[in-house]
Amino acid sequence: MSFWKRLMGTSPAADGSAPQPAKSGPGAPLLAVLGADMHSHVLPGLDDGADSVEAGVALVRELVALGYRKLIATPHIMGDFYRNTPVGVRAALAALTEATTAQGIDVTLECAAEYYLDEWFLPRLAAPDGILSFGGDQRYVLVETSYINESRVLTQAIFELCAAGYRPVIAHPERYKYLHSRLDDAAGWRDKGALLQINLNSLAGYYGPGERHAVEQLIDRGLVDFAGTDAHGLKHTTVLANLYATPYFDKLLALPLRNKTLLGG
Repeated sequence: MSFWKRLMGTSPAADGSAPQPAKSGPGAPLLAVLGADMHSHVLPGLDDGADSVEAGVALVRELVALGYRKLIATPHIMGDFYRNTPVGVRAALAALTEATTAQGIDVTLECAAEYYLDEWFLPRLAAPDGILSFGGDQRYVLVETSYINESRVLTQAIFELCAAGYRPVIAHPERYKYLHSRLDDAAGWRDKGALLQINLNSLAGYYGPGERHAVEQLIDRGLVDFAGTDAHGLKHTTVLANLYATPYFDKLLALPLRNKTLLGG
């Protein structure tokens, strides 16, 4: 298992077999309710998601088949590990957009990034090329921490982003093991101005029972603002296609999620 998979917890298929593409079924129409996905790794060659334009097109095709009309790609930006830049991310977006258009796939593609909260993050706010946001004038910025230890710059990052006119969105809080025993901290992040995005596959226990329990608690407490796929490959769309069978999916959809607000810009 690679360093990145050990650090961030990417999971293989449960039986160890190669993942199969998602098939149409009862779950497919349900994701159309969300309309837009604001967390995916479909851009080719930038991180541990799609490794080629062809792989990106295949992943986009599956997400569209599940009901999405807009995909906001969020490649990792992380210190010296994923040294992506706004220029490089936009170039990858252009390549994928050209390919999906040529394939006749009806989808709107945009880009932002998933920023890892480390010592390199705060200086990026003052960098000439700035940081990548989504949601138009809302200027949402997707951020994440280690799954094991809380970032030492998390509170400061929330403050600095808000002060600079951005709205921080903390990715998949249910996956942070340090948070499982203190979900009040997640409520505190929202009180400070951050929003929370859960991974849909957490509802199915894809990442483990602890993550499933945490996401259910977040839903019960109304501490969810966005739902994202965090799709890195077809192994994730396979699980997404069966979300209709999970007990908390309808509860999630009953919350005032912001996904659909992204369809207009």
